[in-house]
Amino acid sequence: MFVQSPPETSDTFVDRRRRHFDQAAPTGERRQFANCHEELTPDARELAVAIDEYKLRHRRRFITFEEMLHVIKSIGYSK
Repeated sequence: MFVQSPPETSDTFVDRRRRHFDQAAPTGERRQFANCHEELTPDARELAVAIDEYKLRHRRRFITFEEMLHVIKSIGYSK
């Protein structure tokens, strides 16, 4: 029976779980829906900005549908 040895990974493996103190942390906020609001209509841009502000205020990276509904109602939309 032929037994294959594991590939040598000591030179190619990069452990991204631990950062060295001399490395800068990634900058910029990751957004749930898009990275910019430039191509949106004014109404969609208003909603996107309101959602971003909500997420920053509540320290959330992603929001639920209930939270999104709350944001939509807070900018004046109703059924």
